[in-house]
Amino acid sequence: MKNYTITVNGNVYDVVVEEGAGSGAAPVAAPVVKKAAPAAAPAAAPKAAGGAGSIKVEAGAAGKIFKIEAKVGQAVKKGDAVVILEAMKMEIPVVAPEDGTVASIDVAVGDAIEAGAVLATLN
Repeated sequence: MKNYTITVNGNVYDVVVEEGAGSGAAPVAAPVVKKAAPAAAPAAAPKAAGGAGSIKVEAGAAGKIFKIEAKVGQAVKKGDAVVILEAMKMEIPVVAPEDGTVASIDVAVGDAIEAGAVLATLN
């Protein structure tokens, strides 16, 4: 059995995956064990933010910047998409962790980023 933490649309879920009973069976995802507190992206060693904002918008997974949804100076609400990340051929919105104003966008379209990287900051 293995435990994984998965982030979907800003919601964090802890999932248990175990192997099937038969030999050579593919792993089967068990039901969601619990819903963790809706927190920001996993705590990793993020890059230093270039902007002056105190609220960091961090990548939940490694990938490539597909689209930038917000502009510096734009007001955003908690849950609004700030950046769209492409990972494993999926478009994943990276959302504002709380209400604020975009202070900086620290990436450009096409940038390859690691999980936990600071993509933008808010005030």
